[in-house]
Amino acid sequence: MAGRQTMMQKQRKRQAIAWIGVGLILGLSLGIPPQIDSPEILPRAVAQEVSPPQRRQRVDPRQLWRQVYERLPDFPLENNYISTETGEVDPNNTLASRLISYHLYVKNRLPIFRLDWKLTLADYLGVLDQLDETAYPGNGVLQENPMVGDREILSQLNRQQREELIEVLVTLFNPNYHNIQGPTPEATPGPTPGETSSPPRTPAGPPPLPEAGDADLLRL
Repeated sequence: MAGRQTMMQKQRKRQAIAWIGVGLILGLSLGIPPQIDSPEILPRAVAQEVSPPQRRQRVDPRQLWRQVYERLPDFPLENNYISTETGEVDPNNTLASRLISYHLYVKNRLPIFRLDWKLTLADYLGVLDQLDETAYPGNGVLQENPMVGDREILSQLNRQQREELIEVLVTLFNPNYHNIQGPTPEATPGPTPGETSSPPRTPAGPPPLPEAGDADLLRL
């Protein structure tokens, strides 16, 4: 039991360090001097691991939904839900803002990797985790829970549209995403005349067995 707790603590610390990097990248993308003592950019579970003595700069990544629509003007707004507090339509509660909130604060996934966003979309497609209506963004603050409508809209996107959405989300949170991928590997030159090419090496051991759900994720 003690070993398991130690492993979980190490994992939370690694997540906290990763989220600090996300905060630095996000601050630079918004033209804000980097402040690692801004837990508002982190999910609550991770922010508990980083307890700075003073807060100076607040950055809310949920406000990045505006830039999503700047880059994808045809992406559905779905901002016609009525606020329980005001009794009026809340135009700032959009599909993009709820998607980002679900990814960050419900699932605690990193926003700087394509795979994490693919996992989130897989939730909406029903091929990974099931959406929880009680924890879904908008529940309690809107008179109608938008989960069913959001899931229906995102499930209707074709593969190209999903790829475009993921591309926008990743590059918003990590503008240097393509730079850190490294250069495209160059083609290996063939043997010169008089040389014999060595046969390709076969990997040691049998290939890993597929896991449950792997085939479904290929649809994303």
